Amino acid sequence: MKTGLFLGLGTLDLVYLAEKPPGENQKVVASDCTIAAGGPAANAAVTFSYLGNVAVWAGVLGTHAIAQLIRADLAEYNVRIIDLEPGRSHSPPVSSIIVTEATGDRSVISINATKSQVDSQTINQDILTSVNIVLVDGHQIAASQEIAQLAKSKNIPIVLDGGSWKPGLEEILPFIEWAVCSDNFHPPECENSEQVFAYLSAAGIPHIAITRGEKSILYLSSGTYGHIETPQIQAKDTLGAGDIFHGAFCHYILQNNFTDTLNAAAKIASDSCKNFGTRAWMNKG
Repeated sequence: MKTGLFLGLGTLDLVYLAEKPPGENQKVVASDCTIAAGGPAANAAVTFSYLGNVAVWAGVLGTHAIAQLIRADLAEYNVRIIDLEPGRSHSPPVSSIIVTEATGDRSVISINATKSQVDSQTINQDILTSVNIVLVDGHQIAASQEIAQLAKSKNIPIVLDGGSWKPGLEEILPFIEWAVCSDNFHPPECENSEQVFAYLSAAGIPHIAITRGEKSILYLSSGTYGHIETPQIQAKDTLGAGDIFHGAFCHYILQNNFTDTLNAAAKIASDSCKNFGTRAWMNKG
């Protein structure tokens, strides 16, 4: 059994299934609703735990009532929590999400971690005890830099969930073993995948992948370019698919090579899209 540390964003996600998102000054009645903990690192941790590992999520929660809802959901999926600001009284971020019934596309509004940053002084040096892999999602830059340096010194490999570019990530890139980025990840002066590959390679990252929704995954591994086809499905809900991909990636990369891991993670993420919400795919028996 492996242990993974997932550092970054934790939110409360209010997810609605509707015919379409509301227009300006319009009300829409949803056909379904679900509430769960969210955020890239938190969803990845839940997936990693579900696949039979020990998952530890590190981020900001505090004492607010909404934080208790996030704690309860993560506990249900056996995710251990390291609260980097346990005395915080403000609410954690809350995301409101509308999933379009016909396509599974999602519309999201949230403030992410912009108002809940912590500095590196909050990091306990023992945080990496018995950890086999680390994932950072870029939402806690100072803490991520500190943990990345610690992990590197202990030869613990690090995965970057590159959902979107965040200022300060350039300080973390030299410590990354695997960068798994979305098509919306654009480092400075990068406008296409070729430029993203060049930028991340120049930072010293040996293995890079770019996921593109239902399109093929592009990758550059030890100087070799390639692409991997993704399973073609009728998506019911694409929310959290990237996060689930990253959690599965962390599971499989500890036992497989890069391309086999991308294939396996793509199957898990695609399967999750067949169900409404980020948890239903795990409850299918």
